Amino acid sequence: MPATPRERKNLATVRRYFEALAAGAGGRTMAAFFTPDVIQEEFPNRFLINGVRRDLQAMLEAAERGRSAITGQQFHLLDAIASGDKVVVEAQWSGTLATAVKDIAAGTVMRARFAAFFEFKNGKIAAQRNYDCYDPW
Repeated sequence: MPATPRERKNLATVRRYFEALAAGAGGRTMAAFFTPDVIQEEFPNRFLINGVRRDLQAMLEAAERGRSAITGQQFHLLDAIASGDKVVVEAQWSGTLATAVKDIAAGTVMRARFAAFFEFKNGKIAAQRNYDCYDPW
């Protein structure tokens, strides 16, 4: 079944969101993608062994920390599916560490594959759930 106009718009928003992340966009630009009551969940992974649940402010703070820790990050969307107000993405990510993180040296290129599930409300992201799988380093 062909995507509806709303589904195409939601897919385009997710693509622009990842483009903004890759470009290192700041808080105001990033905040425009989300509803004020957005919730992001990042499920347990090598960096967040207990996972994390963030509101908009915490998301923007995490993005700012990421901007200072990572340079040259890229997102390659492998697949994206929209159904109503939901978008599911499978993607590859890479980024070069600007500073050492834990036992990983600055300059290391990190890679991950991940799935992200987005829920939309009034054309903006109202919920995001990430399942990140980092490559060994």
